Amino acid sequence: MSGPRGRAWQRMLSGRRLDLLDPSPRDVEIADIAHGLARVARWNGQTAGPHVFSVAQHALLVEAIGGALTSGPAPALRVELLLHDAPEYVIGDIISPLKAAIGDSYKDVERRLLTAIRARFALPEPGPAQIALVKRADGIAAYHEAIRLAGFARDEADAVFGPCDALAPEAEALLAPWPTDVAQSRFLARFHALTGPEPA
Repeated sequence: MSGPRGRAWQRMLSGRRLDLLDPSPRDVEIADIAHGLARVARWNGQTAGPHVFSVAQHALLVEAIGGALTSGPAPALRVELLLHDAPEYVIGDIISPLKAAIGDSYKDVERRLLTAIRARFALPEPGPAQIALVKRADGIAAYHEAIRLAGFARDEADAVFGPCDALAPEAEALLAPWPTDVAQSRFLARFHALTGPEPA
């Protein structure tokens, strides 16, 4: 017989107690997501300047790129783009080589959290086309972040991510790292612009 699982939950600033192994939609709050993602650094924080480039800001960039890749995307798809990395507000931005090494151990936790987040905000499970769009927008964002923020030469970024076209000016403007409070407030404002008031 196995012993008790032990603590696998985190008390959020909203007061919710989020179980990371069995997350409940009722314990997911957008304010917690915004707060956490604004404090998780992309590129392990290895970017120049006084501010990190946070996952919250990356999410806004991916949403802008994804919106430009498709004609008039539905609000639900825009929210899916914005929340595609939402599990990282509690489990952190694990770099791709480590994700590959631990495999399903990480992916299963991420999947459960994404399922709870989608249920909380009444988002449908994305189909193959939506998943492909999110992945493409995420890759384009990573390519430009690598060049602008993480010290990659263009040929290095081409080799890792594949060549990408220039960004539209509105997306390009999102690549300048913001202070934490700015990233948090802009992420939250964008979410509410897409969804309206948070569900009770």
